[in-house]
Amino acid sequence: MAFDNELFEEEENFAEMFAASEKQQETSRIVEGEIVEIQEDENRALVGVGDKLEGILSLDEIRGEDGTLKFATGDKIKVMVMGYYNERPKISYRKVLEQQKTIDFIDAHKDNFEELIIDGIITKKNRGGYVVEADDVAFFMPRSLAAFKDTDDVVGRKIKAQVVKIDPAENSIIVSRRKLFNEERKKKKEVIDQLMESGAIVEGTIKKITSYGMFVDVGGVDGLVHYNEISYKGPVNPSKLYKDGDVVIVKAIGYDKDKRHLSLSIKAVQSDPWAEVESELDEGDTITVTVSNIEAYGVFVDLGNDIEGFLHISEITWNKNVKNPNDYLTVGQEIDVEVIEINSKTHKLRVSLKRLLAKPFDEFMKNHKEGDLVTGTVTSLTDFGAFVRIDGVEGLLHNQDVSWDKNVKCKDILKSGDEVEVKIAKISPEDQKISLNRKTLLESPIDKFATTHTMNSIVTGTIRDIKDFGVFVLLEDGVDALIRDEDLAPLVKEELEIGQKIEAAIAVIDTRRDRIRLSVKKLDYIKNQALLEEINDNQSHSLGDLIKDKFK
Repeated sequence: MAFDNELFEEEENFAEMFAASEKQQETSRIVEGEIVEIQEDENRALVGVGDKLEGILSLDEIRGEDGTLKFATGDKIKVMVMGYYNERPKISYRKVLEQQKTIDFIDAHKDNFEELIIDGIITKKNRGGYVVEADDVAFFMPRSLAAFKDTDDVVGRKIKAQVVKIDPAENSIIVSRRKLFNEERKKKKEVIDQLMESGAIVEGTIKKITSYGMFVDVGGVDGLVHYNEISYKGPVNPSKLYKDGDVVIVKAIGYDKDKRHLSLSIKAVQSDPWAEVESELDEGDTITVTVSNIEAYGVFVDLGNDIEGFLHISEITWNKNVKNPNDYLTVGQEIDVEVIEINSKTHKLRVSLKRLLAKPFDEFMKNHKEGDLVTGTVTSLTDFGAFVRIDGVEGLLHNQDVSWDKNVKCKDILKSGDEVEVKIAKISPEDQKISLNRKTLLESPIDKFATTHTMNSIVTGTIRDIKDFGVFVLLEDGVDALIRDEDLAPLVKEELEIGQKIEAAIAVIDTRRDRIRLSVKKLDYIKNQALLEEINDNQSHSLGDLIKDKFK
């Protein structure tokens, strides 16, 4: 092919550059020298290389793995003379070994190198390209075959390249990273086309597991099995099911040409268990499942056929104050649940545990009735009252029912966890609410007041509040009473002030409704009646005296 001819002509030119760059001086050659002296303190040996010249050789080049020297004074040794420094020859024993390895490599592969791939490290740059070393063998990669941007930090970079030419005469091996990429791309395209066209089911090897899925090698091509494509359970953690090197059966389900991403699926190879669920289960069915995972918001349960259902935290128990599902269930536990939703489109299955349990409110109604005295535990306090748990259900103790003192609220005298005795004031089956009362268990200030006061009794109190409809008066022992506007005469409401003393007569004492009404008008009437009686008494006494005087 014309392309190959041009490529190899280019490679030959680069090979010449490589050879030229390696010949640092005309004197570069391999000679047999003799170790004249070993200077341990200087970590060097003096080696005679002819012409009465001695080169300096680092002892590190002739040490074995155990640190001992391979040669002694007087031993013959082949070294490469690479030039001169301060009139001394620059020599290397290691270069001889490397060159020999290169020669051995050429001899072994010169007739069969077309499929040869090497993994090496770029050790130097020169005018024509890069020197790559692999297993102590030197390779040359021209810049045009590198397939990466030439930068200063390429030295030390690990690369993979394909051998494209071996020249025994020049003792050089040419490699190409670009050709390897082109070959791999062509091979990958063939594999991908075959996978996508046939929809074949193939074996793959897991190369890397991530949080979002697994990379699987299928015929030299890496594809991604997303965590949604591992199981019909939905997203799963792949590291809990597989490890690197595992063999899996996959099917190609998509390829993004722009991103060159191959998508694979494990679950696409399996039969869809949802078909069985949709045909065998109905909402309302009771099934036995195994708790597979517990989260703060609920529990995942395994149906045993690669399908998971979800048990929301609100469906675990009738107790509304569940903080942690772990308090009720453990992983591996078998439980009976009721199917409450099957969504065939989204493959979601929701179940309930509490619906198979007796409702606490129903049990409460069986065992309690309005008017019962019970002891409960305060579970929470609010601005309007306190919630009290009694036999698994909660009732509301409103602020107005906690004390006869209207200024006292639940949170003033109670705290969470307190036990409190209350009366069941009302049970509402329709909205499943329970009203509680505490103050009815205490002596009412008005009941006490009624034992010492009657209708028309005259009392004195302090104006506590002035409303549009009347005036509230505070009497003895904290008893509150109301004087309506129509009962204020002859007083003028606009002239009254909070804190002012006021006298009135008791108009109503209603112990059942816990109310007292006063009347200034009635007080005025009572006083006027008393005055008339006194005048009448006085007049009758005066007439009697006159009659007595007349008959004397």
